[in-house]
Amino acid sequence: MKNHVDNPTNYASDLEKVATPAVRAKLIKLGISRAQDLLTFFPIRYEDETQVVSIADAPERELIQIEVTVIQAKVEFRPRRQLVVSVQDVTDIASLRFLNFYPSQQRMLEVGVRIRVVGEFRLNRQRVKEMVHPRYKKILANDELPTTLTPVYATTKGLGQVSIRKAVARAFTVADQTDTLLPIYLSDLGLPSFSRTVKTLHRPQADVDPALLKDRRSEFWARLSFDELLAQQLIMRKNYDKREQYSAPIMSPINSRMELFLSRLGFKLTNAQEIALSEIQADMSERLPMRRLLQGDVGSGKTVIAALAALQAIDAGYQVALMVPTEILSEQHFKKIESWLTILDVSVERLTGSLTKLERSQTSDRIKTGLAHIVIGTHALFQEDVVFKKLGLVIIDEQHRFGVKQRLALIDKGADKLNQTHQLMMSATPIPRSLAMSFFGDLDVSVIDELPPGRVPIITKLVSNSRRQEVFERIQDTCRSGQQVYWVCPLIEESETLQLETAIQTHELIQAQFPHLRIGIVHGRMKSQEKTRTMEDFTNGSIHLLVATSVIEVGVDVPNATVMVIENAERMGLSQLHQLRGRIGRGSGASTCILLYSSKLTETARSRLKIIYENIDGFEVARADLQLRGPGEILGARQSGVPMLRYADPERDVLLLEKAKHFAPDFLTNHPELAERHISRWYGSREKFSEV
Repeated sequence: MKNHVDNPTNYASDLEKVATPAVRAKLIKLGISRAQDLLTFFPIRYEDETQVVSIADAPERELIQIEVTVIQAKVEFRPRRQLVVSVQDVTDIASLRFLNFYPSQQRMLEVGVRIRVVGEFRLNRQRVKEMVHPRYKKILANDELPTTLTPVYATTKGLGQVSIRKAVARAFTVADQTDTLLPIYLSDLGLPSFSRTVKTLHRPQADVDPALLKDRRSEFWARLSFDELLAQQLIMRKNYDKREQYSAPIMSPINSRMELFLSRLGFKLTNAQEIALSEIQADMSERLPMRRLLQGDVGSGKTVIAALAALQAIDAGYQVALMVPTEILSEQHFKKIESWLTILDVSVERLTGSLTKLERSQTSDRIKTGLAHIVIGTHALFQEDVVFKKLGLVIIDEQHRFGVKQRLALIDKGADKLNQTHQLMMSATPIPRSLAMSFFGDLDVSVIDELPPGRVPIITKLVSNSRRQEVFERIQDTCRSGQQVYWVCPLIEESETLQLETAIQTHELIQAQFPHLRIGIVHGRMKSQEKTRTMEDFTNGSIHLLVATSVIEVGVDVPNATVMVIENAERMGLSQLHQLRGRIGRGSGASTCILLYSSKLTETARSRLKIIYENIDGFEVARADLQLRGPGEILGARQSGVPMLRYADPERDVLLLEKAKHFAPDFLTNHPELAERHISRWYGSREKFSEV
């Protein structure tokens, strides 16, 4: 099992033909390692330098081009040194102002010189049209206007547009532009050739509508979207097919432990849980390694299914590792699973970074000798000194929070050249179908899309900060009735210290407001033992109100907690708000989530609050979140090993995505060399998919 990460320098040979060493170094920073990469590095916008506007007719605050003659150039000091150049054409006079300039510019802009200037006009204090720091060039003899729009590329410090444009132009003489798509694909989808597409997008003719190019509504952007989606699907299909090379333990789904567990559970599995369980059981009873993603909304019962999968592996004589992202979640899972399984003669261990040296040593010994049947832990699980005797199943909760190397390090503990562990990944961040199809095409997906019976929907309320007293009254009534409350402090990404201070101040404020109540606090800087003790006190009811940071976002399960207040909710993302809200509503009583917000809201914040207020279904929340944030942040894909899409949008291009998924298996089977060329064109050095 390998993590395919190619070194960009391996692809630098033909880049030498299109750029100087200094420019190459900057291009590599942009992910451009080959001349081929330049062909698929498209402009972010275009400027129209094919037309000239007179000064008199030039609109304000719009990018335009003028042809003028310099009539005066002088250095002024008001309040700082700056170069002011007066220019004119046959219609009017205008001013060009340069706050930073070089002596060479001053020499070039001498009286009588003819120049073309690109910029935006504003009226200065003297009511004269003025451009500040415009782009300009000297007009030479027979210097005609360009016939194509001027591309503007994303760049990095020290790399100018002229250098990028020259490199792209040279790449057209070096890089392969032949088509990698079969003619039948182009005909079926009505797409243009690759050569025509890249030439049009890098050098669009003046009569092409720039808005059409920018809005990505043209056939050329559709071609790019399909190419990129097909390359993604081809790689994931290759990963999926590579499972055929390995074997995994065959684990029978029929065992007495599972039957006993279900009989003592105290509730019946939902239909969605039954279906997910049967899919997992079928996978684990096969020779091929299971690679399944189990996704379901908060409170849908994924942990029960994970425990049943663990029992299937344990009954077959194998160990199970359950990896979670936080210590609080590991503690919650440990207590719940231990209460379920120890009565079935299953040894449940916990391994986290907060264990003492002696505790860690003893736990490691039980893992190594096989006395530990299931081990629940954080990143401590994949450390080199943790050795399993016979690891057969790896369960990864909140999988998007772990990077590729972390997941591989754990999975490798039960693998060799021919054998791999079964793998079950779980996520409480529901993923829209289009995203799952695009980014998890190499996985099998099970969905728990219903909540256990008896769950009362959580009521969400939006409350302005100016009405805090009403919130205090609600807390008073809730605690008097014997129920409990969460008070979640605002997320302050810029400063963990500041966030900690805010949590402490909030705790002191609420303690003063309710001196007769027992108020607890939990935050990321507390020692693990303190957090555990506080959560135990809250779980058993000896704490009425818990002030917390977002460390309680996942895994915390206190059925008696029926009210959650989230302060400055506008600072949090939709996924986090939904996860936090899911900490209540765990019992049979009605629960309320109060989102406190400040009076000054941005449009994005207003949209987020409206979405979370109107939707309790996590799949709807995720769909809206996709529209606001894009797939990268939702999936954690920037650290997952999945190359992010640059041009395609799974939601917008869902029909193209379905076609790509349909074509990929046949393309790989019947045209393998062409498929490899297609993958190389689009991902090359960026191919970082891992066989996980």
